Amino acid sequence: MQHLAVVRKYSSALAAAQQNKAPHLEPRGKRQPWAAGVVARRSGVRLGGSRLGTRVVKKMNLKSERRGIHVDQSELLCKKGCGYYGNPAWQGFCSKCWREEYHKARQKQIQEDWELAERLQREEEEAYASSQSTQGAQSLTFSKFEEKKTNEKTRKVTTVKKFFTASSRTGAKKAEIQEAKAPSPSINRQASIETDRVSKEFIEFLKTYHKPGQDIYKQCKLFLDTMNHKRDLSIEEQSECAQDFYQNVAEKLQTRWKVPPEKVEKAMDQIEKYIMTRQYKYVFCPETTDDEKKDLAVQKRIRALHWVTPQMLCVPVNEEIPEVSDMVVKAITDIIEMDSKRVPRDKLACITKCSKHIFNAIKITKNEPASADDFLPTLIYIVLKGNPPRLQSNIQYITRFCNPSRLMTGEDGYYFTNLCCAVAFIEKLDAQSLNLSQEDFDRYMSGQTSPKKQESDSWSPDMCLGVKQMYKNLDLLSQLNERQERIVSEAKKLEKDLIDWTDGITKEVQDIVEKYPLEIKPKNQALAAIDSENVENDKLPPPLQPQVYAG
Repeated sequence: MQHLAVVRKYSSALAAAQQNKAPHLEPRGKRQPWAAGVVARRSGVRLGGSRLGTRVVKKMNLKSERRGIHVDQSELLCKKGCGYYGNPAWQGFCSKCWREEYHKARQKQIQEDWELAERLQREEEEAYASSQSTQGAQSLTFSKFEEKKTNEKTRKVTTVKKFFTASSRTGAKKAEIQEAKAPSPSINRQASIETDRVSKEFIEFLKTYHKPGQDIYKQCKLFLDTMNHKRDLSIEEQSECAQDFYQNVAEKLQTRWKVPPEKVEKAMDQIEKYIMTRQYKYVFCPETTDDEKKDLAVQKRIRALHWVTPQMLCVPVNEEIPEVSDMVVKAITDIIEMDSKRVPRDKLACITKCSKHIFNAIKITKNEPASADDFLPTLIYIVLKGNPPRLQSNIQYITRFCNPSRLMTGEDGYYFTNLCCAVAFIEKLDAQSLNLSQEDFDRYMSGQTSPKKQESDSWSPDMCLGVKQMYKNLDLLSQLNERQERIVSEAKKLEKDLIDWTDGITKEVQDIVEKYPLEIKPKNQALAAIDSENVENDKLPPPLQPQVYAG
């Protein structure tokens, strides 16, 4: 009962949060986490027990109960305990904590590299000095020795600098990649039209800010020029530049220009739209990363899991209800439409619309508000059924270049974090996750067979007669298919037996012929008639002539 009360309390909080957006930039001392993890922690009840980015499956009793997919909402938050949402791409941290950890690790690595370079330089100088001393370098004058030492030191320092500087060959290679990736003229024209439209909208929007609007426009132009000169940087470094720019502009809007929080949120949305519309073709799925490889791997994985049914995932959605079926179709359409958007905020909006359709479908099916334990399995099912294009590239693009405050708080950040969990679950899905034996799981994955349809004994009395007949027909077709496969197998076996019998008979006949070869003798000449003319036997006496005697 206590667990049910917590879930209902969470559902009410979820409905309220869907109506009211959480502000983007909240002070660290005044956070109001939107997800149900806080409700669960305050009540002392866990809604699940899985770790973020791992298999979110919990063992049930050994009775007929099925395995469910549960996730503790507190696991969606930053593991550093700051109260914001974490992300698997940031190793469970929020964007702010991840940047802090990334800076620490990067500075530590740079310091270690410099120490290593200095140590190697000292060792080489010592080895050089010792070799010179052994070869009679003592006869050299002090000035010549100092000159050689200075030249050697200059060479070593130049080598160390090259160690930390990108080579010209790398720059040339990246330039070739950018040239090879140049889009077609039609795509360029379409992007140019959209860029011009967004630029006009951005200028019109900044007119309402008067003096701050002019400064914002100048900073945005300066940032775009800077990014154009930083094409050789890695995608992570470009992402860091964008995040720093977002943070600096937001702080200036709040502290320097005293802009109200609601106008700050709108301004940051417009700034992100203006910048990322121009940078999209350079930073979305760049060829210097493995995003495209991950996309293909996820798509292949989802295709292989086409046989997964809602019952295996414990999805509380009844697609036989027309309203629910429409909601499922809309959710799939929204998650697929995400790839057509160019701005991270618009991609997040598609995820949010998809999630709201899922909540509505669950609510119609159960006649009660949905819980987090219902939402995540349904989201996994929608992803499996829709197989969105370039899923990993879109997730990485949002993670790298979206306004960090939107990912850290609010419903957009919550739904995006759940999508990351769903993708991580799909990538690590196994037989135990679906409560299947390893043998059945392997057979389904290889396509040898498919899961059995719903048995007639488990049909509800209110089920439509047409649906029942459809299941019966599908079962009959499955049986006919099995019979056909069995007949084909027997026919192939009979064909093989006939071929083997023919080969055996042929071999036996050949063996007999080789053992007892057949000799054909020529025909004897026929004897000539006695009275016939025989030219060859001319020495024989003439034939007797009949004589007549008188009586």
